[in-house]
Amino acid sequence: MLPRLTCFATLMTMWATTAHAHEFWISPEAYVTPKGGEVQAQLRVGQEFGGASYAFNENRFTRFDLVMGNQVTPVTGRLGDTPALKMIAPAEGLVIIVHETGDNLLTYKGMEKFTKFAKHKDFEWAVQSHADRGLPTERFMERYRRYAKSLVAVGDGKGADREVGLKTEIVALVNPYTDQMDSFPVKVLLDGEPRADAQIELFDKGPDGEVEITLHRTNAEGIGTFPVTAGHEYLVDAVQLLPLDEGDPTKFPVWVSVWASLTFMVPE
Repeated sequence: MLPRLTCFATLMTMWATTAHAHEFWISPEAYVTPKGGEVQAQLRVGQEFGGASYAFNENRFTRFDLVMGNQVTPVTGRLGDTPALKMIAPAEGLVIIVHETGDNLLTYKGMEKFTKFAKHKDFEWAVQSHADRGLPTERFMERYRRYAKSLVAVGDGKGADREVGLKTEIVALVNPYTDQMDSFPVKVLLDGEPRADAQIELFDKGPDGEVEITLHRTNAEGIGTFPVTAGHEYLVDAVQLLPLDEGDPTKFPVWVSVWASLTFMVPE
């Protein structure tokens, strides 16, 4: 077995090389916890709502908070802690877990992977834009950053999701733990403004662990709605790709992608 520090360094290398291609989300150990209970959550990167868990490392993020109404409590921990979040809830109600990574860089060896990413995330326009900008088709870079939220009920779970000031974020417009619903509305924001006609990728995990993936779109107000089922866990994902011009395109990133995610559960 490798020593712990060696294993941790290996995981950080895996993060840098695999994180871009997959979703990043907050995965609570329990979405509902008693009043005065502990909130625990993993940070995950993977596909189809399943993936590796990453330990607490304050060098890998710029923000990690518990938000309840206007109260913001920074998440504390020690390097290597797993799960990355393990804290007593500051109060009873709806807890919004907020996590913002640092910047990461990806180098594309050619256009194939970039084209596949653009098609998957509804940015096919970017392939033509890349050509129109006269950018390199080999060994060009993209910068990316992740913005994740998760909703957890402590005690009665009362409260509401809200904007928390991320570059991009998904805001739930209902409370999954207290409101009656057959469909779930969310608002997708970029720089605090609604993203109209944006693609939302929804991962719906049933009690048996099976995951269904569907695509949805926001309206002119940035609101997207999708059906939900009691007893299911959800990951909502929305990505925006933006052009960059920071100098020599062979030395500096030419694109930046910003990834928003939201996780929650609809209790039975």
